[in-house]
Amino acid sequence: MSILNEMIAGLLFILNNLILVYMWIIIIAALLTWVRPDPFNPIVQLLYRLTNPAYALVRRYIPTMFNGIDLSPLIIIILLQVVQVLIAALVRAL
Repeated sequence: MSILNEMIAGLLFILNNLILVYMWIIIIAALLTWVRPDPFNPIVQLLYRLTNPAYALVRRYIPTMFNGIDLSPLIIIILLQVVQVLIAALVRAL
């Protein structure tokens, strides 16, 4: 049973790192909105394609515009951090 626990812990570690990378992608995309980058840049297009589905999901259920500021990146990052805490608790429980 120990091998199964180690495999699950390894998968949870990989999931935790993917969540961390996605949080950085959201932060970079949010910072890019302040400088108005070239929309035809492939990197900018990739960042928008990776973040817009998550933004749309949050905007569907929660009003995120507050005085002209979109708070959906902040909400997504908070939710991802909650998921990371739950993953850490699962790893400790194994």
